[in-house]
Amino acid sequence: LRFIKKTLKNHADEVVTLHKGVPMTLKSVFQSMNLSTYDLTVDMLDVHADRNTFHRFDKFNAKYNPIGESRLREVFLKTDNYMYGKYFARIIKEVASDLEESKYQNAELRLSIYGKSPSEWAKLAKWAIEYDVHSNNMRWLIQIPRLYDIFKSNKIMNNFQEFLNNIFQPLFEVTKDPNSNLELHKFLTHVIGFDSVDDESKPENPILDEAVRAPADWDDEENPPYAYYLYYMYANITVLNHFRKEQGLNTFVLRP
Repeated sequence: LRFIKKTLKNHADEVVTLHKGVPMTLKSVFQSMNLSTYDLTVDMLDVHADRNTFHRFDKFNAKYNPIGESRLREVFLKTDNYMYGKYFARIIKEVASDLEESKYQNAELRLSIYGKSPSEWAKLAKWAIEYDVHSNNMRWLIQIPRLYDIFKSNKIMNNFQEFLNNIFQPLFEVTKDPNSNLELHKFLTHVIGFDSVDDESKPENPILDEAVRAPADWDDEENPPYAYYLYYMYANITVLNHFRKEQGLNTFVLRP
């Protein structure tokens, strides 16, 4: 809330997003929602994790949108937006300096890699290095939403192997040759592991036996079961860790 108010006061005329191809300033984003700085309160932002949040995935997800507006999430909480994640980086740096000041508090923050394209890692690392979001009191965990079915139905990919390639291939390549992307190499030294995220309450058929298809043959419209996702994440991370260890680099944990 402090950050939003401060930014509205000092950077109201900064162009922060495109709406139907038309540039919008921060001021006009808030005007389009009939809001001024005086109206904003912590309760209104509605991003507190209260006890109803953790039983319902839809409610949990909605908490990411300040005032229930996905536009505010895009402006303030995304790394890959019109401003290349400038505001999100500033918020993180403020949180980091609070942590450093209090000395004994640490935070483990999550950033998303969606597996939509192999360039996501390079973009994320560029953001992290450019805005220097590093702090000794913070570590990064990468969360991977289980969205294969959405990418498949939107014809972004043909099979589950492509999803896995988009996530892990860039990591193997930069482990093999750090000079291929120094920003990513540097960023990965502050990443401690991976999380798998989506709605765990969805009913599914979790049968995993020798007849189950390999990722390259999994071309269904529907998502593979949770156990399938986790097995292939585990398998890739294990191999990657052995490789990184041989190169004298840090390794990753899987903490779904």
